[in-house]
Formats: sequence, structure tokens, C-alpha cells
Amino acid sequence: MKKFLKNYGFSIILLGSIILGAIIGIIFGAKALVLKPFGDLFLNLMFMVITPLVFFSVTSAISNMNGMKRLGKIMASTFLVFVCTALIAAVIAFIGAAIINPAKGIDYSSLKKIVSSSDAVKQVKHVGMLQQLVNTVTVSDFMSLFSKSNMLQLIVFSILFGISTAMLGEKAKPVSKFLEAASGVMMRMVKIIMYYAPIGLACYFATVIGTLGPQILEGYIRVFVLYIIIAVVYYVGFFTLYAFLSGGKSHVRIFWKNAVAPTVTALATCSSAASIPVNLEYSKKMGVPEDIAETVIPLGANIHKDGSVIGGVMKVTFLFGLFGMNMTSLSSIVSIIFVSFLVGAVMAAIPSGGMIGEMLILSVYGFPSELLPIIAVISVIIDAPATVLNSTGNTVCSMMISKLVEGKNNKLSN
Repeated sequence: MKKFLKNYGFSIILLGSIILGAIIGIIFGAKALVLKPFGDLFLNLMFMVITPLVFFSVTSAISNMNGMKRLGKIMASTFLVFVCTALIAAVIAFIGAAIINPAKGIDYSSLKKIVSSSDAVKQVKHVGMLQQLVNTVTVSDFMSLFSKSNMLQLIVFSILFGISTAMLGEKAKPVSKFLEAASGVMMRMVKIIMYYAPIGLACYFATVIGTLGPQILEGYIRVFVLYIIIAVVYYVGFFTLYAFLSGGKSHVRIFWKNAVAPTVTALATCSSAASIPVNLEYSKKMGVPEDIAETVIPLGANIHKDGSVIGGVMKVTFLFGLFGMNMTSLSSIVSIIFVSFLVGAVMAAIPSGGMIGEMLILSVYGFPSELLPIIAVISVIIDAPATVLNSTGNTVCSMMISKLVEGKNNKLSN
């Protein structure tokens, strides 16, 4: 019970506060708008720290990378497998979301009362595709980087800053130490602000439910059910396929014989990082070479999270449905898959990557930033199944990477 409360306690409190806010909104209706300032306080505190948090987190993570020097066949194979499986997860999630629109039937027009912008979606200027790409990843003025609306541009700048710091080596050691310390300070600030989260989220959702009614709750139920269905299909079907690709039917048996312990650990801890020791142990039991297992499993826990990619699709498509936007055009499909891949696969390596990823979604598509808590709830309700896909997926990926690296000499055993 102590372990359970330690791992899930705060998530339970957050869910409880959201449910309480929903009940207040249902009972008092539009009168619940009186609680809006308390919800806005939480949002403003988060918006206040998001820009420095992104900068220091990204630059610190990159500038302190010492273990990335050993490139070669393992790293190339790891990159290929991680990218392919993440993209497959994104495509599967999009197909599911396109069939069952989670936000169908929710009237956004009434939500305008609680967001600062009177426009549902910012109008994007019709410019050439290349120019749009330039505008998406860069800004013309350094000061524009400090706006939460330019999250992707800030990430690009932070990556370049981090790489430049790492390349200077010892000369830039004081800078990298400062970045690491500053990142820790920002994370502590977020932790302090999160103490207010239960109150802030309860008040925010009281106003949301009071305005929209129970429609949005139905939307969350559809998201959760859809996610569980996709997670089961991906876990059973595609993990089996990946194991088969690593060496045939015998490898399928080897994987499923050793998959229970990593799966249970992921469910129990709700943490990919906490699952690393078990994943390492059982990957080696499968016969994955030690150097491959010890490279792939820790790296995967940081940068390869198929469950989070699927969650990214759920968040983007939920917002698309909420605003009545077309998600089936070719440009929409490509952008949804790309952004979800970025949110799940790249942001996973950054502390508080989930929140940064959610801000990235709002920034890229021009959604009102006040919608952050609405998609943040999705992260809470899918946390456990997402962790299973994130964590256990790395063990089966280690099998495929072993196949690519070892070739004909790849013979897993148990």
C-alpha cells in the first residue's frame, strides 16, 4: 500500500480534484465561473515558468551528454528501430482517433467564456510551405523566443545552444554546470507550484464543466476507452510482430515468457525510469547481448516512448475534434503524426517533457494556451497503460536491435 501511494498518490489527488471540480460545475452550472480566478492563478504560474524551464531543461540535457560519443552499429540500429516503432504507434493511434472522434459532440463555442482569446484558433497566414517551415522553427527576433507561443522555436534554439556548449568541452564546463543547476532550480519551482495544482485544477474544471456541462467528461471517457483499445492492440499484436521480426516464432515465445515482470513493474511503478533494472534483467534473460541491452534499455527509457506518442495523438485529435477542425486532410494527418512523434519521442528525454509537449501542441497549432489543463488531464488518465507501452516496448526493441547488430549470429535463448 505504501508503494502504491508513493507511485500513484499525487495522481489520485489530481484525479480527485478534477472529479470534485466536475461535480461543482455540474451542480452550480454557470455560477461556477466565480472560481475562474483561482484556476487562472494556477495556469499563470505554469505559464510563468514554462519558457525558462524549456530552455534550461533542453540545454542541460544536451550539454551534459557524455555517453553519446560511442556511435556505430548499435546506435544506428537503435535509432532506426526507435523511429520506426514510434511512427507505427502514431499511425495506429491516428487511425483509431479518426474512426472514433473523442471530442465529438462537444460545443466549443461556450468555452470561449473561459479562455482569453475570442478566436477558437489563430488564423495562419497563407504562405509557401518552405516559408511556413521557416516560421515554425525560427523567429526573426531573439526576444520572440521568450513567448510561450513559440515553443518549438525555443526548443530549436535550446538544442543548438546545448550542442554548442557540449562541443566546447572543458572550456564550457562552467556553463554546463550552470545549466544543470538552473534546470534543477526550475524543476523545484514546478514542484512547488504543483502543490497548488489540486486546488487550481479543481477550480478550473468547475468552470469548464459549469460552462460545457458533462459533454467534456464523456469526451474523456471516450479518450480513455480508445486508448485502452489501442494499447491492447499494440501491446499484444505489435509487440508479437516485433518479436517475430527479431527471429521468428521462437523469439515470440522468448519475449512473452519474459514480458510479464517488466509489464507488472511498469504498472506498479508508473515510471519508465524505475522499470530500467527489471527491463535490463529480463532483456539479458532473453539472450540480448549485454552491451546492446545496457545501451538500449536506459536510452529507450529516455527517448523512446510509444505509449506517449499514442497519447500525443490523443491530445492533438481531441483538440481538433473540440474545435471542429478537419483532421483527415493530408496536411493534417502528416502534422498530427509528426507533432505526436515529437511530443512522445523527443520530449520524453526532457524533465517535465509531458507539460512541455502539451505546450508545444498548443503553440504549433495556435490553440489558446488556457486549454493546457484540458489536455493535461489526458496524461493523467492514460498514465498507467502508457507506461507499460513505453517501458515494456524497450525490451522487444532490444530484441530487434540485437537482430540488426548481430545478423545471422543473433540467437536469443532463455
